[in-house]
Formats: sequence, structure tokens, C-alpha cells
Amino acid sequence: MIILKIGGSILTNKDSKMSEVNPTSLKRIASEIKASMDASPKQLIIVHGAGSFGHPPAKKHKIGEAFDESEYPQKRLGFCEIQNEVKKLNMYLCEAFIKEGIPVIAVPASGFITASNKRITSGNLDLFKNYLQKGFVPVIYGDVVLDDELEFCVISGDQLIQYLAKNLNPDQVVLGTDVDGVYDKNPKTHDDAMFFDKFTSLDDLDTFEGTTNVDVTGGMVGKIKELLYLADLGIESKIINAEVEDNIFKVLENKDVKGTIISRGN
Repeated sequence: MIILKIGGSILTNKDSKMSEVNPTSLKRIASEIKASMDASPKQLIIVHGAGSFGHPPAKKHKIGEAFDESEYPQKRLGFCEIQNEVKKLNMYLCEAFIKEGIPVIAVPASGFITASNKRITSGNLDLFKNYLQKGFVPVIYGDVVLDDELEFCVISGDQLIQYLAKNLNPDQVVLGTDVDGVYDKNPKTHDDAMFFDKFTSLDDLDTFEGTTNVDVTGGMVGKIKELLYLADLGIESKIINAEVEDNIFKVLENKDVKGTIISRGN
């Protein structure tokens, strides 16, 4: 079993104020996944980010922040707007994958997951197991969910990876981003950015500036923290550059790909 996360920055223009899909990247990624599924049998779960579809409305409506009773009607509409936007992106992704012959099935987090203070507290994964056993590829994505303390909150794709992995115990966890892995600062703006082959401790974050702007889900630091939790459970993960052609195919086929391994080992 492999859990593959595809970042919203790959699928969309994340900094755009408009909801824009990157059709070229989407088609390439779909074809690489199909090629891997044809090359060797595997159970695959796909997680994707919200990109320019989910982040702007989540920031606009301040979902996950405390609010007064009088704001509830507007917050509720904001919740609906965000959920609808991320569903749109998921539809584009599923359409592209189905055209490639990949039997994807959407499983929205807002339909079965609940949280408390922005952390997942419950979610029955029997449906995931059933779909996997029947040869489907479940697709889940960053979404808004009900929160016991805050009423509503955003659950990132990275937190979904952690929840899925600790409950399903996959053989491989891969995150496809728009950089080669983890750097101490943004390599797109700093020529002296230092690359990490392996990340093993939160101590490594002491001088860490991250690789991209921190968004409503925590950016690269948020990803690392979620993955270090998995490392404590003995589940190793790898962050790679999904914008490089054939990287996704190679990593799914366990071939050598430049990236950062998140592990507690030496």
C-alpha cells in the first residue's frame, strides 16, 4: 500500500486569487501514476492539497478561528463555500485520472471526519479498506470539517496523511511538492539554501525558514511535523519534487529519486 500526496501547488496556481487548475501537470501526473499501476500491482491512496481552490476562501472566512454567535450564519456559508471549492478541484483531478484509466473514487473528509481544536478525532476508514480491496484508488483531499471546540476547522492533506498512515500502516508514504525536498530556506529565492537528505528531529527546525510561504495549513513546517509523528510509529516517508518529469513514476516503482526522507533512524 502506498499513500501519495500531491501538493496543491502542483495541481493549481496556489498564489492565484482565482481557482485555476494546471492541466499540463495534472495530465502528466495522471499518466505517470497509470504507468506505475500498469508496471506493478499496488494498492494506492491519493491525497491532494487544496491549492488556489481552498486556501483563499479559508483565509477569507477565517475558518478555525473563534467567533461570536452572531457570526455563525456567515461562518456556516463560508464553510459551504470552501467545501464546494475543494470539491471542484477534486472533480477536475478525478476526471483526468479516469481518462487515463485509473479507477479513482472521491472520499471527501468533510463526509466522515470530525476534529477537536483542529486535530482529527474520528473517522471510520472501513470504506477506504473496502475500496482498496475491490481495486479502487480512493482520493481524499484537504477539506473543512466539524470541530467540537471551534465549530469548524480546516484539515490539511498533510494531517490526513498522518491519520491514514497511522491507521492503515502503508508500505510507503510519498509527498509530491514543488521543490526537491526540505531546505533550510526557500530554494527558489535563496541560492544558499541547504538541502536535507534526511530529516530526523524537530531540533532541525531551529534555524528553519521553510521552503514556501506558510499557508492556512502550515506550509513545509506543518508537513514535517506531521511526518515526524509517523516516523515515531516506524513509518518512513519521502518528500520529492512532483514537478520533475517521471519522479512520481520512479518513486512509486521504488526507484532512486532525489528527495528528503523523514525518519527517526540514523
